[in-house]
Parts: sequence; C-alpha cells; structure tokens
Amino acid sequence: MELRHIRYFLTVAEEGSFTKAAERLNIAQPPLSRQIRDLEEELNSKLFVRKARGLALTEEGTRFLQYARRIKQLADQSVEDISKMNEGLTGRLYLATVEGHAPELFANWISEFKKKYPMVEYEVWNGNSDDVIKRVHSGLNEVGVITLPYDEEGLDGRLIYSEPWVAIIPKDHPLTKEKGDSIELKKLAPYELIIPSRRSRRKEIENWFAPLKCQPKIICRMAHMLNAYELTSKGVGIAIYPASAAKYVNGGVVIKRIIKPDVTAGYVLVKSAERDLSKVAMEFWDMVNEMYDSGK
Repeated sequence: MELRHIRYFLTVAEEGSFTKAAERLNIAQPPLSRQIRDLEEELNSKLFVRKARGLALTEEGTRFLQYARRIKQLADQSVEDISKMNEGLTGRLYLATVEGHAPELFANWISEFKKKYPMVEYEVWNGNSDDVIKRVHSGLNEVGVITLPYDEEGLDGRLIYSEPWVAIIPKDHPLTKEKGDSIELKKLAPYELIIPSRRSRRKEIENWFAPLKCQPKIICRMAHMLNAYELTSKGVGIAIYPASAAKYVNGGVVIKRIIKPDVTAGYVLVKSAERDLSKVAMEFWDMVNEMYDSGK
C-alpha cells in the first residue's frame, strides 16, 4: 500500500464518484479505478458499492476511512515537521482537549507560546478524555489535556488543575430551596441525573454513592456540557459536571457545589511516552511544564 492509494481512496470517498474524483486528482478515470481495485485486493475487501446516485462506502470501506484519514494526517504532519526543522521554530501544533477548564488553560498557554514563536500555527481538537487519549496514542495529536482518572500506561502526564464537581439543578426543582451554595451528595440520590459520557466517569460517580448504599439514577450521559445544560434547563434532570460548567449557564438553573464527600475533577497534561514529540510540540510541552515548575 502506498500513500497515493490512500490519497485516491479518500478523494473517491469524498466525491462519491470515480469521474469527479479523477477530475479533482487530474488523472484519467481508468487508472484511478485500477488503483482502487489494487487497494481492495490488498485489503481483501470491497471498499465501495455502486448506488443509483454514485458510490457508497461498504462497512469495510467506512472502517478503512478512519485509518486512511489518520495515515494522511500523520504523513502530512511528518513532512511539515521535517521540512521546517531548518527554518527555526515554525510548523503546526496538534493539540487535543476536553471541555471544562481545559480550553482556558490552552488559551493561556497558546497566548504565551505565540509571544515566543509567532510563526507557529495551531490545530486544536475537542472531545472527551477517552477520545483525547486515543488521539495522543495514535499520534494524531501530540499534546492533550484530559481529566482524571486515566490509565498511565503509554502516557506521560502531569496534574495541572483541579476544580470541584457541581450539581446543575433546574430552577424550579425542590433542591434549589436548599440554603447555601453547596449540597450534600446524598440529597441528589432520589433524583434523575445527567452525567458526562466518558465510560470511566459513570463508575467514578457510582463510587461516590456507594457509601450511601444506593445507585445513582443516571438517565442520560452527554459528551458536551452545553447539551447537558440545555437538558437541565428544561427540567429533564440534574446534571453533575465540573464547576467550569458554569461558563455554559445562561439562566434557568441553579448551581451548587457537591459536598460530603468533597469531590474534585483533576485536569492532566499528557503526551505519548512511546513517541517523540515534534520539535515545536516539545518546546510547547517544556514551556507549559516550566510555567508550573515556576508557579506561574
């Protein structure tokens, strides 16, 4: 398999037509079709099927599309990194982050890094911690920020920030009448909850409730805090998220810090322990660590 096979496959998948893909690639259609057949023979799988309105990916083709995009991005990234090595610190930083307080952290870091290296460009991907970890392991993103807990195998990490968990409560809910800006966890037990979608997060929250000898009533898991807020504001349930979720709030809810136990969300700066960072990513990693070493 060669990179041209990847490029041809991606173009055909995007265009949904050999004719349009050939025009875009500036080659004749028969050689393009032949290259796709060669790729299918190597993979021992059909990647496309003909439909009334063009081509569609098979199940195997859909799976291969994920790998093809990764391969192309890594190839482009390697060419860019190597070609820029003799031109001073330029290039592109591939970063990945969760929601919550992490975007603010990255904004501060990028602002400082830009002062030193104004020619660097940035590509920032956003998702949950599990997705960020996968992208860092695969090399799609070099530096990421995730939330605890995580499997440390294959990763270098550093705890950089902690914040309390809060309950986001519909404004007409009985719990809004509780005095103060905090609420005991046991008082949430009878009510339906909306929590983050990360797989390990459910187990963590269940462990909070275990001493109360009850299971939390989880009715929905959401990847994005904004979506959780919208559901909460409509009275669907009480959302449990890190305190930075307050940034997404625009009325219709009451926020209370969860106590007894006092639970916190920790943010961790991570990179692969098995893959060297590009020159620009290594400078970024070192700068962030120096900022925390010096207490900035």
